[in-house]
Amino acid sequence: MSNREIIEATDRTQVGVYARYPVAFVRGQGARLWDADGKSYLDFFTGLAVNNLGHAHPRVVAAIREQSEKLLHASNVYYNEPAARLGVALTESSFADRVFFCNSGAEANEAAIKLARRYGARQRGGRYEILTTHGSFHGRTIATISATAQEKYQSGFQPLLQGFRYVPFGDVEAMAQAVREETVAILVEPIQGEGGVNVPPDGYLRRLRDLCDHKGLLLLLDEVQVGMGRTGTLFAHEQDGIRPDVVTLAKALGGGVPIGAMLTIEEIARTLDSGAHGSTFGGNPIACAAGVAVLETIAAERLLDNCRAIGARLRERLSGLAAEHPMIRQVRGRGLILGIELDRPGRPLVGAALERGLVINCTAETVIRLLPPLTLSAAEADEGLAILEDVLRAAS
Repeated sequence: MSNREIIEATDRTQVGVYARYPVAFVRGQGARLWDADGKSYLDFFTGLAVNNLGHAHPRVVAAIREQSEKLLHASNVYYNEPAARLGVALTESSFADRVFFCNSGAEANEAAIKLARRYGARQRGGRYEILTTHGSFHGRTIATISATAQEKYQSGFQPLLQGFRYVPFGDVEAMAQAVREETVAILVEPIQGEGGVNVPPDGYLRRLRDLCDHKGLLLLLDEVQVGMGRTGTLFAHEQDGIRPDVVTLAKALGGGVPIGAMLTIEEIARTLDSGAHGSTFGGNPIACAAGVAVLETIAAERLLDNCRAIGARLRERLSGLAAEHPMIRQVRGRGLILGIELDRPGRPLVGAALERGLVINCTAETVIRLLPPLTLSAAEADEGLAILEDVLRAAS
């Protein structure tokens, strides 16, 4: 099928919840994508931070192929080897003692919300309220849009789930003042991705950890977008030297295959006992085999080092562009999650970049978000920035 045929068939048959660009991708390799008409693109979006290893990474492809020939699915009434291996890999590389597997970031955050409420009911005298932050994004289920402090995701879906209140992101004093007797947990992203690549002040997570310890609260970290190496460490919170109570993962964990995970410690995990939660496809053998390959590849190919080096290279070049183009208000981010805040809507620039063969994204209306693969080379970084500079120059 051609681009046009794919687009027409999609628009005729699927619910129109996505504001799509008129391109149908059919193949990827490394940092490159090709559409149905054969045009190539450099990918600085990676399927919204999913393809951290780039497209069709041979280790991930091999793991999926090998597992698909053995076992596609087995109910959680039984055990399966890939889920066991991924559970060991995640706990050995993190703060966690226990893992719950599911299929997406929203499901991982749902599990974290349920865990916090169950813990509050059993261990904290009935506490249930969770504090989150303005500009956050935690998913699109009713519970997770209730946790998401952005009205545009909530509009038309009221009444929302009760038990959430919102405070400014990065403001520990406001968070402390918001704590009430019924508060059981704080849920934050180490860096807000969907909210505009917002990086909190230094020490924010450490001070939240201290606040939670002082008030007897759980600290829940949503690392769905920034986990799995995106910021230059395997987990974003490692750079703050803290031990959270819960971390949620998804996106890049499966190397392109849908998977989610909630990580926690033994004391808290035991409150979700048999029958308290579940997921039909959680711990799927193929997804877990891919997850094991992702973790092994990040270590074997020293991708965290590359993330930090290429991220610094991009930041330096973007800062130079900001000095030349008044439309750029700020460049921010960490590792290979970078935001370019503009003085105007960013979507037209995304379309212009796509026409020139560069895939980028706009979030929060005016922030160009860059999420290239952790495997990006220096030459590819320079190539992408050259295209972006052409787009900025044409828009000036």
